[in-house]
Amino acid sequence: MTAGYDGRPVAVTGAGVSGAAAARVLRDLGATVTVVDADAEALEALAAQGFPVGTGLPDELDLVVTSPGWRPSAPLLVEAAARGVEVIGEVELAWRLRGPGAAPWLALTGTNGKTTTVKMLESVLRAAGHRAVAAGNVGLPVLDAVLAAEPYDVLAVELSSFQLHWAPGVRPLAGALLNLADDHTDWHGSFQEYVLAKARVFDADVSIGNADDEVVRTLLNRARGRRVSFTLRTPRPGELGVVEDLLVDRAFPDVPGEATELATLADLTVPGDHNVANALAAASLARAFGVPAEAVR
Repeated sequence: MTAGYDGRPVAVTGAGVSGAAAARVLRDLGATVTVVDADAEALEALAAQGFPVGTGLPDELDLVVTSPGWRPSAPLLVEAAARGVEVIGEVELAWRLRGPGAAPWLALTGTNGKTTTVKMLESVLRAAGHRAVAAGNVGLPVLDAVLAAEPYDVLAVELSSFQLHWAPGVRPLAGALLNLADDHTDWHGSFQEYVLAKARVFDADVSIGNADDEVVRTLLNRARGRRVSFTLRTPRPGELGVVEDLLVDRAFPDVPGEATELATLADLTVPGDHNVANALAAASLARAFGVPAEAVR
């Protein structure tokens, strides 16, 4: 998956942590990398590592890898698009660099609760005996996770709307959307564009959505692949939910047609209905990967 970068002129826009990581990886792959930013101090640090740096795009350019904080309306990215140059983010680059037999991604996003949920998911996967890590918007940078010397069995990937916007090719094994509220419209330009970015997490084999959130429910109904819901209500077939004080699974049951008990509400160490929903989302992603109920508990 790494072929095609040797000698290729690439600009990395943004000299922060993710930009520096992308620049180093691309240089190791043989690309001709120029780092572009308005932050003179950050550029100086990368120039000291031997990178060509500047405040404008180079004349020869085949690809731009942008840091997630850069808006689509940023003048340099608008210029790249006008020149017909593809613009992607670090997450998309990581996806393209996966090797044969690469670890599947269990991805999640949402306005609130992402970090809590991805850490729950990481814990569940490890309890099942898998070499797993939380990566992406929290924890290990996703590039580092994909290129780790000792490969992971599975990745729990938290994705922001910014990262999803710049990651059109990512296709996780399972993708979950926790909730949606009006947020980051200054970056995306409108709530509709924000929603469309979040909905990219449903470009998955299994799409998992919060049935108690009207906007998420509508998006899930349009998702490709298998659709699974989680709810604080009694679950129907194809859902995970709550029955009295039990978290139960009717989407990936151990016995077809029956509900599988995953845990009790007392097993949760964080309070609030929102954390029950987060736990159900984490459980849904883990169960989509085949994790047993005991590991969820």
